[in-house]
Amino acid sequence: MARELHAVDKLGAFFDIIHQDPTLSQVKLIAEPWDLGDGGYQVGNFPIGWSEWNGKYRDCVRRFWKGDGGLIDEFATRLCGSNDLYGWNDRLPHASINFITCHDGFTLRDLVSYNDKHNEANGEKNCDGTNDNASWNCGVEGPTDDPAINALRLRKQRSCLASLLVSQGVPMLLAGDELGHTQQGNNNAYCQDNELSWISWQLNAEQRALLDFTARLMAFRRDQPVLRRRRFFHGRLFRTAAVKDIQWFTPAGAEMTDADWQVDYARALGCLLRGDNLDIGDSGEIVSGDTLLLLFNADQAVDVEFRLPPMQPTEYWQCVVDTFDDAFQGEGPAAGDVYLLRACSVAIMRLQHAPHAD
Repeated sequence: MARELHAVDKLGAFFDIIHQDPTLSQVKLIAEPWDLGDGGYQVGNFPIGWSEWNGKYRDCVRRFWKGDGGLIDEFATRLCGSNDLYGWNDRLPHASINFITCHDGFTLRDLVSYNDKHNEANGEKNCDGTNDNASWNCGVEGPTDDPAINALRLRKQRSCLASLLVSQGVPMLLAGDELGHTQQGNNNAYCQDNELSWISWQLNAEQRALLDFTARLMAFRRDQPVLRRRRFFHGRLFRTAAVKDIQWFTPAGAEMTDADWQVDYARALGCLLRGDNLDIGDSGEIVSGDTLLLLFNADQAVDVEFRLPPMQPTEYWQCVVDTFDDAFQGEGPAAGDVYLLRACSVAIMRLQHAPHAD
């Protein structure tokens, strides 16, 4: 619909008609920005007023948690709303519809359980569906009774969900991913109107735990304005304080340098999001919230010691969630100045103020 003759044209008649229509111009417009023809991949190129399924977010986050190196620079960009895709034409973070899985391809559980597609049931000799899934089976293809592999798969699912729900932009969750739904490695289940594609609500204990974890993550996002900014971060100082709106740290606790971003073997980084004086609300009020520290470790086997950024003497970091398990702690400070983040894990910390002594 966006093509004029052969090429996609964001100044074409289709977009003009939408923008001039009294009804359609006032609704949320979301593009799946690719088609089958030449030049059909148009992520980032739709005009103002449109949001887009961000396929670059999907690809980067999948590869990051798969354990691929050389991605921390792009991962940080995707986490912050993909300013490179949407900032150039004055669109805002909500232009990015962030997703890791969708109706096409692996489910989240299958993303961490299969290296290859298994589409034999579709009747096309396993020739249908994409071969490029950016997936890793954690050591065994498909179901296994190995408790270590199953624990790793669950941890990677939680880490993907946590990454999605702390990213700037609009999170899109594939139905069933919050339950650990599997299509048994089928990444093109459009023709399967049966148990393979149906979602069962007869949940076992593992599925209930993942559902509860996802619900609590969503509630946490809803309560944190700094995770739902209207504008992009710029890494600059607030006008009211000598602190930046966002800072990136190495595990050693040093602020990231240009050289640090280019280290191919780096798979861990920290992100400090300032929650004070975030934005101006619709009524002119100052929007403020908690200051958060996000820690990521995508190494498949190595635990990382993160030195926490120093704060004021009356402040401390409270660990809200660590995806190594499915518990929301929310009690007391993180132990000491160094936090051990296990392999394939995300930790979310909230800045707290110690009560004044009497």
